[in-house]
Amino acid sequence: MKRLLAIGLLVGALGAPLHAQVTERVRPAEWEQLVPGARFMDRFLPMPDGVKGQDVWGADSVQGRYVDNGIELPDVSFWGGNILQTADGKYHLYVCGWPERSPKGHMFWGNSTVFHAVSDELSGPYRIQNSIGKGHNPEAFRLADGRVVVYVIDGYYIADKEDSPVWMYQKFDFDARDRKIIEGLSNLTFARRPDGSYLMVCRGGGVWISRDGLSAYRQLTDKRVYPDVEGRFEDPVVWRDSLQYHLIVNDWLGRIAFYQRSKDGLHWVTEQGEAYVPGVSRHRDGEVEYWFKYERPKVFQDKEGRAVQMNFAVIDTLKWEDLPEDRHSSKNICIPLNKGLLLSVLNEEPITPATKRIEVRIQAEPGFSPQTDVDVESLRFGSYNEVNFGKGCKPVKTRKEGEDLIVVFNGKGNGITADEFAPKLIGRDVNGNLLYGYARLPYVDYAPALLSARRPVYDKRQHVWKVQVENFGLSASRPAEVEIRSADKSFAKGEVPVLAPYGETELTLPSVEALTADTIACEVIIRSGGIEQERVRFE
Repeated sequence: MKRLLAIGLLVGALGAPLHAQVTERVRPAEWEQLVPGARFMDRFLPMPDGVKGQDVWGADSVQGRYVDNGIELPDVSFWGGNILQTADGKYHLYVCGWPERSPKGHMFWGNSTVFHAVSDELSGPYRIQNSIGKGHNPEAFRLADGRVVVYVIDGYYIADKEDSPVWMYQKFDFDARDRKIIEGLSNLTFARRPDGSYLMVCRGGGVWISRDGLSAYRQLTDKRVYPDVEGRFEDPVVWRDSLQYHLIVNDWLGRIAFYQRSKDGLHWVTEQGEAYVPGVSRHRDGEVEYWFKYERPKVFQDKEGRAVQMNFAVIDTLKWEDLPEDRHSSKNICIPLNKGLLLSVLNEEPITPATKRIEVRIQAEPGFSPQTDVDVESLRFGSYNEVNFGKGCKPVKTRKEGEDLIVVFNGKGNGITADEFAPKLIGRDVNGNLLYGYARLPYVDYAPALLSARRPVYDKRQHVWKVQVENFGLSASRPAEVEIRSADKSFAKGEVPVLAPYGETELTLPSVEALTADTIACEVIIRSGGIEQERVRFE
């Protein structure tokens, strides 16, 4: 409750009524027991030192900010945007903006222009080189062939390279696959899969996949994958590192974001604690830039895919209180992140509550020697449900292997279940700084098949069901069973043959009873090895 009170005081300091664009969410009581390192928010680092602005635009809460961080101009309101790096070491920010003096103020955002800006430093300052075209909420990504795509609401721009002077505007194709599209197709976010295909999450929390990033995006979900909590969700950002997928989504009304993880991009777990809240932008001297809103988060990733910086669109007041030629505006800021450790479990057998010893490799990296830098006694390892609360396994001994450090943990209290794919480590280095990471398990399939069905069609004349099943995963499927049923009865069952990635089959299944309706509400369940792979309802 202390954090909630602090946010309320911040709103009061800004002079904005709580009821205007804020509904403070009551946090779960258990969050009060989270240890440092449990929340994604704990990964935010102080912003690099910069030029402090004085008597510049903005509320009192953002005076003294770093005006050379990210991108900021007195006559342009910026929003959204993410960064790509080129081989020459330069950083390219694709950000949208509009004239600050526009008659509608911030509400002129629908007439945004997408700018290409460049910096020699990841944190900026970024300087505009040229404009790409009209559009809002851009997100840039590279295709397998090196071309650059800049998504904007309702379409995208494409060019051969990051600094191309000419960009072609096109539109994506979407195949809902007989599923309801959740809250429309806007504010899309993309993550490249290991085979060069792309996973996309839309604003409503639906998961879609494209074979190459440009071909049709095809929906796998029939409901949102976001946390099952109260919230007005938007601004998702998804990315994949060398181990797993990550997803952060913002409750814009509650001004609280949630952090999720997945091994396949379709089935997600939500970690406890805030992903970010107002006030995460702080300086090394302790000063905080208290922006009223932090939206449109994007990440910059290292070669392992780890997020090392997060960009935000920030504004100093309520959006509709940002008027033309006043003291309010918006910009894009850069905040560095603790990227975490590279970890792997050495146990070859699945870990259970009865496992006595767990061996974890902490990999050495440039600038980090686990053999000398880690406070071993501070380490805790196991399920995030244990470690985030200061529990989990304790270290009992270590050994050196090359430059890496092997830590042996007593397996007691690990909390690791059969569906665990990335157990967590939290600890400190010898200087008291946060260490954390997620460990690869040698017995987990990180590129599983993803079997998914289209809407079944019932043939009244032959009393059979026809259903198409596709594999959207990155490996061949195993034999599976498909069942078509209603809430209280099973209509048909059948075997799904092995399908290669992106393979498909159409099954003809005898109906257990003759039906008379032309359109039948039903549920399709796919199971493999006794484990449910998909359950989707068609009305």
